[in-house]
Amino acid sequence: MKYELIDALKQIEREKGISFETIVETLEIALLSAYRKKYGTRKNIRVEVDKLTGDIRIFKIIKEKDREEKEEVIATPSDFGRIAAQTVKQVVKQRLREASREVLYQEFKDMVGEIMTGIIRQTDQRFTLVDLGKAEALLPLGEQIPGEKYELGERIKCYIVDVKKTTKGPQVVVSRTHPGLLKRLFELEVPEITDGIVEINGVVREAGYRSKIAVSSNDESIDPIGACVGQRGFRVRMVVNELYGEKIDIVKYSDDIAEFVKNSLSPSKVSDVFTNEEEKLATVIVPDDQVSLAIGKDGHNARLAAKITKWKIDIKSEKQWAMEKIKEIEEKEEKVKKKEKKVKAEAKKRGKEKKVKKVKVKRKVKKKEEEKIKRKCKAILKSGEKCTYSAKPGSDYCGIHKKLESKRK
Repeated sequence: MKYELIDALKQIEREKGISFETIVETLEIALLSAYRKKYGTRKNIRVEVDKLTGDIRIFKIIKEKDREEKEEVIATPSDFGRIAAQTVKQVVKQRLREASREVLYQEFKDMVGEIMTGIIRQTDQRFTLVDLGKAEALLPLGEQIPGEKYELGERIKCYIVDVKKTTKGPQVVVSRTHPGLLKRLFELEVPEITDGIVEINGVVREAGYRSKIAVSSNDESIDPIGACVGQRGFRVRMVVNELYGEKIDIVKYSDDIAEFVKNSLSPSKVSDVFTNEEEKLATVIVPDDQVSLAIGKDGHNARLAAKITKWKIDIKSEKQWAMEKIKEIEEKEEKVKKKEKKVKAEAKKRGKEKKVKKVKVKRKVKKKEEEKIKRKCKAILKSGEKCTYSAKPGSDYCGIHKKLESKRK
C-alpha cells in the first residue's frame, strides 16, 4: 500500500506535469492541516513522507533543558479518521490544482509570440473559445479576421498575443489579425527562413484584405521572393489558404529607400521616385494607367507600402507630374520677369533722382554766381569797364569807389 502511494504520486507527476517534490510537499502540508483540524493547533509539529517507501509519520518536536531538540512520533494517517482523511483529500486537490495552474501559466507565458493549432469549441458575436490542448484560449472579436466564420470542431492556427494570470488559471489571448501570425506561417512553410538564408525584414497587414512582407537574402545565389513563393506558388498558397484568401505581396527589401519604396508598391509599375530625407517623404511617379493599381482598393496598397517603408508616400501620374513641372517653370519665369521689372523700375527711379540732383546743383551754382554778380561794384572805370571789386555789405560800391555813392546822394 505504501509503495502504491509513491506510484500514484508519480502518475500525477506525469499527467499534470508537476514535479514529484512539489506533490510530496503538498501532501505533507495537507496531512499537517488535517492533524491540526482534529487534534487542535500545535506549533511544534512536523510531517514527513518518505519519498522511497511512502511511509508517513507525524513528529512532535520536544525541547530539552539543555536546548537540544528531540522528535517523537505521535500519529500516523491511520489515526486520522474519515473527516481528517476528507480534509487531506480536499487540500491535496486544491494544492495540486494551484500548482497545475502555475505550471500552465509558466508554459504559456514563454509561448507569447508563437503560433499554435487549436480547435473551435465555442463561438458567438463577442468572442470565440479555442481549445489549445492544455488550456482554452480566448479569440476576441477585435482579433478575428473580418468576414471569417468559425465552425465548431474546426482546426485553426492562432498567434498567442498575451497570457494573463487569473484565479481560474492562465487566460490565453490569441489573434488571427496580428502581423506575427503571417511571419510565423512563412517560417513554417519556407525552410530557407528557418535556416537564416532568407530574412524577413518587415510585415504589415490589413487583415482579411491585403498584407505585405519584405524579404532579403543572405546568399546572392538565392532569390528571396522565389523562395517564399515556392514551386508553382505552393508555399505562398498554403499561407493564403490558412488566412482564407488574404492577398499577400512579397517584396524585396533594400537599404536604398527609393528602391524599397518602388518595390513596396508592387504589383504596380513605378517610373521614378524622388525622396525628401528631412520630411521622410517619397514622391512616386507612375504611368497614367497604373495610378489606381498603385493606390489599391480603398487605398490598401499605398497605405501598406507607407507602413512597411515607414515613409510618407505621395503617388502622382506622369501627366500630373509633367503639368506640375510646367506650372512650376512658368511660376519661376513669372518671378524672374517681376524681379527684372522691379530692378528696371528702381534703376529708372534712381536715374530720375540723379537728374533732379544735378538740376538742383546747377541752380545753386547759378544762384551763387548771380549773387556774386549782384554784389560786384557798380563803378565804371575811365576805360569803360566795370570795377571788378566786390561791393561792400549794404552798398553798391567797393571801398575805393564808395565816395561816388555819397556824391550821387
